[in-house]
Amino acid sequence: MPKVNSIDSYNWKDIRVGEDICFYGRVFRVTDCDEFTRAFYANEDSTQGASEALPDDPFKQTRAMVNYKQDPPDAGEIKNYIEVMLKGGRPNKNLKSFLDNDRRVLSFAILWSDNSYDGGDKYYRLNFFLSDNTIEVKEIIKPNNGCYPFSMLLRR
Repeated sequence: MPKVNSIDSYNWKDIRVGEDICFYGRVFRVTDCDEFTRAFYANEDSTQGASEALPDDPFKQTRAMVNYKQDPPDAGEIKNYIEVMLKGGRPNKNLKSFLDNDRRVLSFAILWSDNSYDGGDKYYRLNFFLSDNTIEVKEIIKPNNGCYPFSMLLRR
C-alpha cells in the first residue's frame, strides 16, 4: 500500500499507537495494539504509545440489557457433543497454539471518525503482516448497527 503523495510503501516503523494513518483519503487513528505487537516493537528498540480510550457509544449503553444473553454453563460441552454426533470429531486443542505461533502479525485497533451526514465513529482492526510487509484493514462489525457490513476495507 503506497503512502499518500509518495512512491514509498508503508513499513512497520510507520505505524504507531496515538498517530494517524491515511488510506484512500480517509484518516484513521491508531488507538491500541496487542501484546505481541508491543513485544515486537520493544525487541526492535522502539516503543509504542499508550493505549487511547475509545469514545463511548450511547446506543450500546441503552441497548445493553436488551442484548444481554448468558450461555448456560455447559454450552461448550453441548457443542462438543453435537460435533461428535455429526461425525465432526473433537476440536483440535493444539490448533490455537499453531495459529498463534505460525504467522507473525502486528495488530492495531484503529478508529475512523466519519463526519458525513450518516457517518459516526467506525472501528477497524489493522493487521501488518511481517512476512511480506502487507497490510489489511478489517471492519469490526457490530450486529444491528444499521450499516451495510463489509468485512474488509483494505485487502492484503
